[in-house]
Amino acid sequence: METHVELQEILGPSGFEVYPLQVGWYNAVLDPVFHLSYPEDTLAFVVLSKPSMFECAFKPFLCEQKLQSLRDPIDQCVAYHMSLAKERCPSKKIDVIYDYELHPNRRPKVLMQTAAHVSGAAYYYQRRDVPQDPWGDKKIFGVCIHPRYGGWFAIRAVLVFSEVRAPTLEQLLPIDCIPSREDRIQLLEDFNFRWRDGKYRDVLPVEQRYSAEQILYFATPPAERFKLLEMWGTLPLSPPC
Repeated sequence: METHVELQEILGPSGFEVYPLQVGWYNAVLDPVFHLSYPEDTLAFVVLSKPSMFECAFKPFLCEQKLQSLRDPIDQCVAYHMSLAKERCPSKKIDVIYDYELHPNRRPKVLMQTAAHVSGAAYYYQRRDVPQDPWGDKKIFGVCIHPRYGGWFAIRAVLVFSEVRAPTLEQLLPIDCIPSREDRIQLLEDFNFRWRDGKYRDVLPVEQRYSAEQILYFATPPAERFKLLEMWGTLPLSPPC
């Protein structure tokens, strides 16, 4: 698909991956309250950040752009690259929905893990994927696992090409890379009960992991990340990179 290739050429060198879907695939697996209000065959793309995004996009962004102090730096970087994608596709109307965006009632505008699953980008493992689960009344949250990056990635945005229809787009199923019941239990327990240690991210052998610097950055409370960047000397007001 031409649009897919074009987007990947724009975003790929900066550490992003894009996966196409029809809006209808997403709507079909969710209650109406979560539906996206576009025709069912509207073309959309899920945008993931790979481990390399930190070095290929985030650090250069810090050196070249002036940060807004009240916005998360990673969110600003992602928004910058999505704006570049829109500029490179001027003939197409693109609605960008970010992972952190909420409706006024605090409901997410897009359930990103569901979007990733139906696009084939990553498998969304949930409690219902474990027959006769052992958790009783406990609340168990699901987690997406990528076949090449395990848990070392993030779902950043959905791009909706609101005027483009893709009725013949073939849906690709996500790769079920954690097929055994026991491993799924371990994954969901690691994610729900021990997520801070990041063990769930290494549920399978991976091609890339976050660097030590990137792990430290994301482990730092958001309110303290600007201080960390200042210490590293990567903010625009610091000496040039």
